[in-house]
Amino acid sequence: METVSICGINVYPFSSREELIDFAFGRKGILVAVNAEKSVNATERLRQIINSNIGYCDGAGAVKASHRKGAAKAVRIPGCELWLDIAARFAPRGKRFYLVGSRQEVIEGTVAHLRRMFPGIDIAGYRNGFIGSDAEKQSLIDDISRTQPDIVFVAMGSPRQEYLMAEMLAAHKALYQGLGGSFDLLMGNFRRAPKIVQKLGCEWLWRFVAQPSRITRITPYLRFASRLYTGRI
Repeated sequence: METVSICGINVYPFSSREELIDFAFGRKGILVAVNAEKSVNATERLRQIINSNIGYCDGAGAVKASHRKGAAKAVRIPGCELWLDIAARFAPRGKRFYLVGSRQEVIEGTVAHLRRMFPGIDIAGYRNGFIGSDAEKQSLIDDISRTQPDIVFVAMGSPRQEYLMAEMLAAHKALYQGLGGSFDLLMGNFRRAPKIVQKLGCEWLWRFVAQPSRITRITPYLRFASRLYTGRI
């Protein structure tokens, strides 16, 4: 499958979640959700990680940009839903999972919730996202190598989660996915936009309304929109 370039980031214009999952599990590597903010703010290191792995359209802006680049069938695939689709497909097949991220009480609640959702799911290990030293990080990477999971979910926020996944991937080949705040979402610590807002492609705007403290992060979205509608994407 050919990628499209959005602000120098190569994005796979998948037409469905099923297509993405089939492609990703056959190839392994890191699944990176691409949206307006990440497209504009990506460091060179993050851009290299995405371009050597699997970037996909998580945000409405990425979908619109893909359409303008000629990928008419590209659809939005929210990462906060995709990881549960992956678990639903592969937990019954005996694939091993590993989870990293959020606070201790959240990661423990997430693991318990997954075990209720998918009885018999094989969770090889988990830990919170507060990794305070190189020694702690190396201990995690060593545990990943020892337990040999097939799928690793990392919810630490970007680009920190992508940097960590790149180091883990170098030590153990698996399918990795960065999840941002998805563990907290699963645990009900915040709500997504109403379905109608999601369908309108305005979920990014809802986040600013629901969490006014995020308003300082609106500039990348405005810059992305400017580039998109002036053909400089």
